[in-house]
Amino acid sequence: MSNRKDPPGSQPFMKRPDNTAFKQQKLPAWSPTLKAETVLPFFFLSGVACIMIGVLLIITAAGVQEIKVDYTEERDCADCYSLRLDRAKSIIDCACTVFFSLSEAFKGDVFMYYGLTNFHQNQRHYMVSRDNAQLVGRQYNLKNPSITCVPFDKYKNGTPIAPCGAIANSIFNDTLQLFYHPDKNTETPVPLLKTDISWFTDRTVKFQNPSPKDNLTAAFAGTARPFYWWKPAYQLSVEENNNGFVNEDLIVWMRQAAFPSFKKLYRQLNRTQEFNEGLPAGNYSVKISYNYPVGKFKGRKSVILSTVSRLGGHSNFLGVAYCASGTIILIVAIILTVVHLKFRKKSLGLEEE
Repeated sequence: MSNRKDPPGSQPFMKRPDNTAFKQQKLPAWSPTLKAETVLPFFFLSGVACIMIGVLLIITAAGVQEIKVDYTEERDCADCYSLRLDRAKSIIDCACTVFFSLSEAFKGDVFMYYGLTNFHQNQRHYMVSRDNAQLVGRQYNLKNPSITCVPFDKYKNGTPIAPCGAIANSIFNDTLQLFYHPDKNTETPVPLLKTDISWFTDRTVKFQNPSPKDNLTAAFAGTARPFYWWKPAYQLSVEENNNGFVNEDLIVWMRQAAFPSFKKLYRQLNRTQEFNEGLPAGNYSVKISYNYPVGKFKGRKSVILSTVSRLGGHSNFLGVAYCASGTIILIVAIILTVVHLKFRKKSLGLEEE
């Protein structure tokens, strides 16, 4: 075995890092010494800051106006509820109307949501039952759905389903129409917008129609609607820019909720004419095309009208979470302060002896 050293120009020396302070890790560094005098004030300031932010969020949420109307078995909707318990009668049309009133005007932008309870969109198998490549408009995946969509990928005769998967198959399909009643004999339709209700990145990036986009009937040729849909994807809307995979009701539904009780944006108030400043106080009604069955999973359905603030909607969860976190931090800071003062006195007494 040779003990000959490599010459200065050999490979090992070529890989050696430069003799600089940065590459040799000789840069000056600051290593703070953590003491009670520096750590405890940080705890107190953090706790106070969290509580202040939480109070601000709660006050802001309290300023948001919201009304929730449960129509699952309300008045004549009870007949529709019973009808939807029988799957064989699912194609029979059923409509009902619920009435409510606003004691004060909802000023500014007003949003209409539909709410569901006891519906677990966060179930693991349900969440993965979709084909993102198909939803982005890829031709191969349109005719060859992903295995993650099984058993909602094809019909028994082999016809592929578009869009495939359990999420798309279970889309919320009730139709809600809002009316204002300035007096007993007048019924004024409230103008609602059904566009710009989804995330911008969803409708411009994650969801795209297959080609040719100017002829969706031809684009979806050779595919079939999901099992529980009444119409194919290319007939979801008469508006070309809100049809097919880019239909915003579909896009909103495909973004799964984290909890079993949730609400999803359905429409936005079109602030025109007498609704220019929002919804005036008074009597309202919602005409419902009752299609979505909730009896099998003991769920509830509701329509929600709400304003928003700069910090979100009517929810105290974040504010309460901040206040609780701040309180815990302050309690820990007080305990640490007491422990520090107690043991500090003992240590000072030992040093004097």
